[in-house]
Amino acid sequence: MTYSLSAAEARKLILHAQLLPAAKPAGKSLAATLSAIEHLGYIQIDTISAIQRAHHHTLWNRNPRYQQSQLNELVATGDVFEYWSHAAAYLPMKDYRYTLIRKHAIASGEQRHWYAPDKSLMKSVLRRITEEGPLMAKDFEYKGEKLGEWRSKPAKKALESLFMQGDLMISGRENFHKVYDLSERVLPSHINTSTPSQEEYARYLIRAYLQANGAGNADEIAYLRKNTKPLINTHLRNMVENQELLKIDINDKQYYAFPKSLDLLRKPLARSKLAILSPFDNLLIQRKRMQMLFDFDYLIECYLPEHKRQYGYFSLPILWNGNLVARMDCKADRKTSTLYIRHLAIESSLKNHDGFFEALGNTLPDFMRFNNCQQLQADKTTPASLLPQLIKLTQQ
Repeated sequence: MTYSLSAAEARKLILHAQLLPAAKPAGKSLAATLSAIEHLGYIQIDTISAIQRAHHHTLWNRNPRYQQSQLNELVATGDVFEYWSHAAAYLPMKDYRYTLIRKHAIASGEQRHWYAPDKSLMKSVLRRITEEGPLMAKDFEYKGEKLGEWRSKPAKKALESLFMQGDLMISGRENFHKVYDLSERVLPSHINTSTPSQEEYARYLIRAYLQANGAGNADEIAYLRKNTKPLINTHLRNMVENQELLKIDINDKQYYAFPKSLDLLRKPLARSKLAILSPFDNLLIQRKRMQMLFDFDYLIECYLPEHKRQYGYFSLPILWNGNLVARMDCKADRKTSTLYIRHLAIESSLKNHDGFFEALGNTLPDFMRFNNCQQLQADKTTPASLLPQLIKLTQQ
């Protein structure tokens, strides 16, 4: 049996699964942050600092009481660790064993990450960390030319190779610089370190994706996970046959969901709450999915030459009333404690401008505090006729 959802129902299901807009979490803030990471499965790490970095931004949108120190604290307590999801990410420690598939493939040479491994240098680096304890890339002296696309010194490449194949883990960060240590010294003793079978791995990928996203298909679940789609397809069929999953039709395309996920459709969505999202938010990371299900065609433009940018260097998608309705290019100036809104572009589908600006006005003070800003300046809107409404918010 195949269930059918309208586009609006699908968006509601997805937003509830993504914990957006955030409800005020009960209990301690640190526990709420860990709960969000475990529910979403990963939080992407990014270095761009036009505003607060993406990993902090994504968690702040799920836990309004989030503090930036909490990620370091959760790494230190062994509840969270850094590794690769579809990109560099913080992952729940309880899922550690599912990273071993990639690690073994890299260690065996079956899969390559960024760098061709320098086995001799890797052995030397590993020996130093074994003998001296945790080290950073800067602890390895190198006066030669930095090579490659990322201009990395050889020891940094060796550290990353050892990290990717599982010999090293990140025990913490100092001023955002990674501190590397032996995996056995970082891993909590109770963590399962057995390598999952292919069936276990496929079922984990399916469960994790559908828990965090409400509905999905094999293309989405296998996103940037090489050679996993056939296995995922097989287990999706098996899980439907075993009544673990439902087939769902959305916009004439087949998706899968847990039966219990449809209960979320009976839960009200906080439509009046507005959320200013990171470009690397879990909701947004698969752009084709956003275009198909939210009719939102998004491209992050910081990687484009300035003359090719339509919306701005770092435009932030805005969620309101169950839809992605705008994008706002922002810059936090730490010296002057000013949040600059370079460009607020409203989607043509949004007609209730007054309601939107009221919701934006309610959200901006919290967003400014999150970015350690006390002043707000607005430069441009699209349509241009809406600039007076935005400027009015800067004067409140």
